[in-house]
Amino acid sequence: MVKASKGVRRRTRYVMQKRARDRGLSPITRQFQTFEVGEKANVNIDPSIHKGQPHVRFHGKTGTVVRMQGRSYLLDIRMGDMMKQIIVRPEHLRKSK
Repeated sequence: MVKASKGVRRRTRYVMQKRARDRGLSPITRQFQTFEVGEKANVNIDPSIHKGQPHVRFHGKTGTVVRMQGRSYLLDIRMGDMMKQIIVRPEHLRKSK
């Protein structure tokens, strides 16, 4: 048997897939989104942009913006009883309603 791959994007065949009408690069305005410290943001990974992607386990989660770090944002995300901090670029974030 062949050893199973342990890459970062393993088991993401359908999670990291765009719908047929949405294929290609995303609008450039997503890169220029700004978030304030303390604001809630949803992690919604854009598979067409590889840079600044968080791990797949954070896809669909909501976090609080702690600070800006370069072009990226540092988010606090609660997973069970633990608080995780992730660094995400704005292309993979949406403002929470």
